Amino acid sequence: MFLKIHRSPETGSIVAVCDRELINTTIIDGDMEVHITNFFYGDCQTGEEEVGEALLHADNANIIGERAVALAIKMGLVSRAGCIMIGTIPHAQIFRL
Repeated sequence: MFLKIHRSPETGSIVAVCDRELINTTIIDGDMEVHITNFFYGDCQTGEEEVGEALLHADNANIIGERAVALAIKMGLVSRAGCIMIGTIPHAQIFRL
């Protein structure tokens, strides 16, 4: 998976996670286009342990891909019903207020 942590004093941390095969691709579903770039999701691959740790401490998270979303579900951070499908790709967001 690819992982990038965006930090901002105003909004806290946003953890961006995607499955490795999705990096630098575009998903099209009807009128919607989602660009999955290394600018947002990072340019270094990492494992489940590091991704899990980052998600546990995230103020917000943007998660896309079957494995990345499955990890968030396994950790109890999101439910499958709380995810959307963009074409055949699951996507989840976490917002902590």
